[in-house]
Amino acid sequence: MKVSQLAFKPLKNPPANADTINHALLVQAGFVRQLMAGVYTYTPLGLRVLNKLRNVIRKQMDAIGGQEILMPLLHPQANWQITGGWDSIDVLFKINSRTGKQYALGQSHEEVVTPLAKEIIQSYRDLPLALYQIHWKFRDELRAKSGILRGREFEMKDMYSFHETPQDFERFYQEVKQAYLRAYQAIDLIAKVTEASGGSFTDKISYEFMVLTDAGEDDIYYCPSCEFCVNSEIAKQKPGDSCPKCNQAKLKAAKASEVGNVFDLGQKYAQDFDITYTTQAGDQARPFMGCYGWGTTRTMGVLVEKSHDDQGIIWPKQAAPFAVQLVSLQGGETAAQKLYQQLQQQNIDVLWDDRDESAGAKFADADLIGCPVRLVVSAKTKDKVEWKKRTQKNSKLFTPNQVFKKLQGK
Repeated sequence: MKVSQLAFKPLKNPPANADTINHALLVQAGFVRQLMAGVYTYTPLGLRVLNKLRNVIRKQMDAIGGQEILMPLLHPQANWQITGGWDSIDVLFKINSRTGKQYALGQSHEEVVTPLAKEIIQSYRDLPLALYQIHWKFRDELRAKSGILRGREFEMKDMYSFHETPQDFERFYQEVKQAYLRAYQAIDLIAKVTEASGGSFTDKISYEFMVLTDAGEDDIYYCPSCEFCVNSEIAKQKPGDSCPKCNQAKLKAAKASEVGNVFDLGQKYAQDFDITYTTQAGDQARPFMGCYGWGTTRTMGVLVEKSHDDQGIIWPKQAAPFAVQLVSLQGGETAAQKLYQQLQQQNIDVLWDDRDESAGAKFADADLIGCPVRLVVSAKTKDKVEWKKRTQKNSKLFTPNQVFKKLQGK
């Protein structure tokens, strides 16, 4: 893609109403536009990042047996009345139809996926079953804030699993946990698994995947020596106490942002929608259920909060909108055109700043957008290409072939 053809180009200044780093940088760099509080449009750059995150998550969910589906956003009132959510969940958006019927906008999809699974689950041979989607959610937040970290409309990966026993749910939870940690690692995030209340979903303990960030809305206590971590709201410990798991270090307090969660739903929804299956012994039983959330748009915001500098965003390779940003300066236009075509032929995502702008303006926009590598061609570079990583200050000169090999990891 060429910057001259980009629909939403970087702005000289951040929006005046930005209250967080992710809001300021994502708008200024051209990744999102705010429609109203808690509701954003994702521009071509922003959508590329979301697609990269979706693919990272899909890879891991598919690897553990998840099957992707796509469920409706508009839900019948009756389904939410069956579970009690219609009257008990205060963030549920409710819509009055001119036909006199009422509907809900999905803030979660247990009320849709459970009757869907009822069609599938007839025998123990149909279990375990794991269905997931990557779709939009709606929550009537009283105060949408923190940029795309807390919105009234946001995207989420939600997976729902069905099992014969609680033990099988626990087995699958461990698989999901490791899949989540692999996916976070792929996008350079270190997530801590914390215990927390199940909230409106269940009275059981749930697990949250937290990323340390000053923009986070949760307070956690964690051990720097092992994986122990707990949400401060249910903690029996306090900062400075010895870790109850390893006893090797003292607990630290930190701000964190939730990027994923796991809920043990037990048999509630199977009871609500009367799901039974035939066991191996020939009896009738109800499946046990779990749900697994991952906020994709929230993760995008967390990445910006965690990885930026005074010049702009620093995207990890697996989430960056483009692998490289190519900048052509005076005298390098022809060489840039050739390099641009060669990169595309080798399936390397490239954003070419072909505008008639100063070198300073192009470099500033490249840093603001934050692709992992910046390539510069000009009269000074001659038959070489200037290579600079976004995380480094110094640049080096390479031949085009050397550039291709480095980008391909050779």
